[in-house]
Amino acid sequence: MEPELTPEELRILGALIEKGITTPDYYPMTLNALTAACNQKSNRDPVLEYGEKTVVRALDSLREKGLVRVVSGPDMRVPKYYHRFTEVREFSAPGVAVLCELMLRGPQTPGELRSRGSRMHPFESLAEVEAVLESLMERPAGPAVLRLPRQPGFKESRFAHLLGAPPVIEEPSTDGPDRTGDAGGPRPEAARLAAAAEDERLERLEAAVAGIVEEIASLRSELKEFRGQFE
Repeated sequence: MEPELTPEELRILGALIEKGITTPDYYPMTLNALTAACNQKSNRDPVLEYGEKTVVRALDSLREKGLVRVVSGPDMRVPKYYHRFTEVREFSAPGVAVLCELMLRGPQTPGELRSRGSRMHPFESLAEVEAVLESLMERPAGPAVLRLPRQPGFKESRFAHLLGAPPVIEEPSTDGPDRTGDAGGPRPEAARLAAAAEDERLERLEAAVAGIVEEIASLRSELKEFRGQFE
């Protein structure tokens, strides 16, 4: 089972993938350059303000998961970092471009992915993007993307990645007086979405731990009964 990535890890991994494709002359990246890439105001949603300590901690975690490596040597003033996402997860170039956009900007339609992802892979048609999304949903190792319910007033469904916590499904607002004019109602704040995703992740971890504790108790009981047969 592939390890789940945190929001910080996803932003850093997405930035490394993006810069490795679009600016290869400046790749691998220093900590300073990577922090700036995570916090840049273009091609990011939401726009964040990570400090270098946050980036360092997430880099260490990604290194433990085998998704990032560091390069250093006597001829280098500072260490540099590069990703191993394509090696470890074995995605195609079009798939990497789609996933990178989803990491950096969140859920998007196939049309948005085609226009925005073209800087990393030249998608010739919308059908090509849809085919890539289908392949990512039917991946043998487990789905990497999810088709979200179509929002009222929109023609296309959006897609979200499944590399981290499951995406929060936004429910359309039904309160007439409080509507802001958007077909799907006001969009929840990024912090609220992140908090909800983290709460859900913790609940899954707690459930998993409870299951392990119960299984250990059962095994101890069976072992006690087995030993009793020889006493």
